[in-house]
Formats: sequence, structure tokens, C-alpha cells
Amino acid sequence: MERVINMVIRQVIRQVVNRGMNAGIDKLTQGRADATPEQQARARESGNRTKQAMRLIRRFARF
Repeated sequence: MERVINMVIRQVIRQVVNRGMNAGIDKLTQGRADATPEQQARARESGNRTKQAMRLIRRFARF
């Protein structure tokens, strides 16, 4: 039973973190009047790289 609860909690936390990162990136890039679409795209790519790094760290932490 504890494993099921942990699994659900992890999924919820992952969704919350992803929404928070997306909202933060959007806020930083769209809030500026001088942000070009290219700058917005770079910020999103940076966020995606950060997410990939977080996944990689989680995988290594399992061992």
C-alpha cells in the first residue's frame, strides 16, 4: 500500500514541478517587453535541458 501512495505522490509532484518550471520560464520571457521569440525559444530549450538533467540525476540516484 505504501508503494502505491509513493507512486501517486511522485506523479503529482512531477506535474507540479513541471508546471512551475514552465510558468517561471514563461514569466521571465513573456514579462519582458523586449523578449524576442528567439529568446523565448532559447529559454524553453534551457528549461528542457534542465528537466533532462533532473531525470538523469534521478536515474543515477537509484543505484
